[in-house]
Amino acid sequence: DVQLVESGGGSVQAGGSLRLSCASSGSIYGTLCMGWFRHAPGKEREGVAVIDSDGTTNYADSVKGPFTISKDNAKNTLYLQMNSLKSEDTAMYYCAANGLGLRYIRSFGWWGQGTQVTVS
Repeated sequence: DVQLVESGGGSVQAGGSLRLSCASSGSIYGTLCMGWFRHAPGKEREGVAVIDSDGTTNYADSVKGPFTISKDNAKNTLYLQMNSLKSEDTAMYYCAANGLGLRYIRSFGWWGQGTQVTVS
């Protein structure tokens, strides 16, 4: 199985930026959707952004514009650039791979352990 390890989370003031990274232990080339999901206390896990094997991206409406998902196949790494952060972006952020799309959370077979993002 592929292992995913997130990094880059932390605490930031509203309006600030963070860049999350997700390193894969195996090749991500040709993988189905990879994406970022988040889980805030008292809320269900939700999709944030995904990227298909051909580079097509899809975002949750709440993050369109400020957030950008990208990947580097050579480095087997997925990224999420988060700008203009708001308090409502506070959550545990998870990297996932080998899924079908933004709204098909359960289709993703590989998950990281998560990285906490706190916006105050």
